[in-house]
Amino acid sequence: MIIIASLAALLFVGASHVLGERKSKIAKLSPYECGMQTVGPTRRRITIRYYIIAMLFLIFDIEIMFLYPWAVVTRSLKLFGFIEMLIFVFILFVGYVYVWKKGALEWD
Repeated sequence: MIIIASLAALLFVGASHVLGERKSKIAKLSPYECGMQTVGPTRRRITIRYYIIAMLFLIFDIEIMFLYPWAVVTRSLKLFGFIEMLIFVFILFVGYVYVWKKGALEWD
């Protein structure tokens, strides 16, 4: 199966290389493909706050991946599972309060 998938991938890449168009176009070389002209420099630095907020969003959003399975099997876990999930949510809440107090969620 791996050999067949590899051969198919190579076939598709090779076919696109042989059959594909090689002419450079202005639209293709532009930095944005939304159809609008850029205003100002296209290469500018993004503040670290953007990345911090993105990482915090991912961290606090991943908790849903743990809450959903727990909600599905909550009856079979009984009191032990409920207490464990309360501890998990409490730790997340403490982390959220810490991040909030540090001002990492404020967009300046």
